[in-house]
Amino acid sequence: MRVRINNMKLIVGLGNPGKAYAHNRHNIGFRCINYLARLHSIQIKKHQCQSQVGSDKIAGIEVLLAKPKTFVNLSGEAVGRLMRKYKIPVNDLIVIYDDLDLPLGKLRLRPGGSAGGHKGIKSIISALGSKDFCRIKVGIGRPTKKDGTAITGEDAIVGYVLSDFTPQEEKAIKPAIARAAEAIHCILTEGMVAAMNKFN
Repeated sequence: MRVRINNMKLIVGLGNPGKAYAHNRHNIGFRCINYLARLHSIQIKKHQCQSQVGSDKIAGIEVLLAKPKTFVNLSGEAVGRLMRKYKIPVNDLIVIYDDLDLPLGKLRLRPGGSAGGHKGIKSIISALGSKDFCRIKVGIGRPTKKDGTAITGEDAIVGYVLSDFTPQEEKAIKPAIARAAEAIHCILTEGMVAAMNKFN
């Protein structure tokens, strides 16, 4: 049975399932969802639509927090199923994920746009047939050589996003995760434009 819960927001963090991936750069979305859940005492224990989910209210607004279990590149399969199940419109979807083109720990909020090379976002756009959903990008920076020049090549990039943050990098990432939770609260209470003005 499909039930539309009035004004429910679907907040999705992208990442890969399993302990081996838990602290990878690519799993920053999962970490943001985990932090948000702890902050608001939301249990993410249900398994629905190829996702681990939990629902409750944040700032008086009904939210569904979700971590797709399809692996990042197939995130659209899970997100599409959740949106159909709960009859959530595209403009009530917020996706949190890693961004190579942003400096480490920097946030960028966007109301829509292209996938920007992120295969998880590409999968979601394909599944929904729309680019018009809110995104919170968390910068992980690009890999560089000792001289500071960027490392290129798909294998190198894949290796980088599937590796853990260094202890030094964690000092920038932990505050970024907290800021992402603040940005979510702002989106819910003041709207996307106000949140972009505050956090971009």
